[in-house]
Amino acid sequence: MMMLRTAFGGMISNLIGCIVPPPRDNDGGMILGPVSYLDCIVFCIFLAPQLIWNVGLVPTIKCVLEALPFVLFKLPIQFIYERWLISCDKRPPFVRNASPFEDFVIRCVRYAFANIPPNIGRVFFSKQVALPFLRFRMLRHGYLRSPVHWREHNTPAFRGLWVMKDPLETPDFVLYYAHGGGFSMGSAYFYLEFLLTWLSVLSSSGFENPAIFALDYTLVPDASYPTQIQEAIEGYRYVLKVARDPAIVCVSGDSAGATLILSLLLHLSCKDPRAKRYGVGLPMPGLAVLISPWTTLVSPRHTNTTSDYLDAEQLSRYGRQFSGNKISWSDPLVSPGCCHDATWWRRASPSNGIFIAYGEEEVFAPEIHDLVARLTQAGLRVASEAEPGGIHAWPVASLFLSTACETRLKGVNDLTAEIRKRLSGCDVAKTVKE
Repeated sequence: MMMLRTAFGGMISNLIGCIVPPPRDNDGGMILGPVSYLDCIVFCIFLAPQLIWNVGLVPTIKCVLEALPFVLFKLPIQFIYERWLISCDKRPPFVRNASPFEDFVIRCVRYAFANIPPNIGRVFFSKQVALPFLRFRMLRHGYLRSPVHWREHNTPAFRGLWVMKDPLETPDFVLYYAHGGGFSMGSAYFYLEFLLTWLSVLSSSGFENPAIFALDYTLVPDASYPTQIQEAIEGYRYVLKVARDPAIVCVSGDSAGATLILSLLLHLSCKDPRAKRYGVGLPMPGLAVLISPWTTLVSPRHTNTTSDYLDAEQLSRYGRQFSGNKISWSDPLVSPGCCHDATWWRRASPSNGIFIAYGEEEVFAPEIHDLVARLTQAGLRVASEAEPGGIHAWPVASLFLSTACETRLKGVNDLTAEIRKRLSGCDVAKTVKE
């Protein structure tokens, strides 16, 4: 009973305790506090009308009714049992270290990924929901407007968001980011808070004027390959013009976005005249920093874990839908993990190599481990960090869900430290704390 009272008290604290604005970043940036239960309620308020408008009233009601058995019975029973009724060594690795709030949200995400159709799921991550939700969180933390400059950049060839410290000056570092979401969901707007935070950390680490360009590529089924890689190439071409020096450009992304970045590197370096290549002749970037890349679109090594929220069956379906009918899902240009040509990988490597962060417990872990070993054997400057007990895209998830200050920014701090070490010769980057 004491454990239950402590957990309940923690939930109440998470609901109302975060209303007090945290200290603001002292370098002109913005780092908000963790997401609370209050935020979750407000998110659902923003989400409901968008679901009805974009999906329809009947499909929305049907989705809610189908989720009721999980919400009312399976979720609370498993939650209580795995957190408090079994010994710690028998709990899933993620649950052992997660707060009740993190555990609760990830269980909901796991159900959603496996059971909610992508046409409904994509509304969750859309601009129409994510942007007003971010503005609410800013207001709750005492910001009437963002202290960090951001703006849209839309052209017929590609779309995206700029996040800049000083838009009037030339950046001394540019991060080119592609979001995740299985190619069927996600948007740059859903990642905007994460990117605003990352820019603040980059600025505090020593960069004078860092900038981030987040690609907002076309989702499946609106289009399949090669539309997304064409947009990624054009976005990269544009970033090179702004940066003026490819050496200060770091290409990055998480999950499907990281796959797109790896594909971009292989396209830039492809020498096969028979292949349908894009971006040939463009210079390579200075560095690649990837979060939980979906290295191989369809793989028998993708198996569900007790900790991760990804579903192997859905991943296979999304991967085949993305490759479409113009290229095989096993072609290295669309599924980089299928590339076993060491010479090709050496040509594809940025000048300062590749760094990959992923979770030990995520579905993609075996394939990521294999890719890192293959690149190491090929002689690339590659390094990786497997977070113990970590789930898919843990640097993003922990920023939003972790309640402990030391864990919220760990992923972003680690990525930034690697960037500083490789691009500026610094041994240790300044760690940002809340």
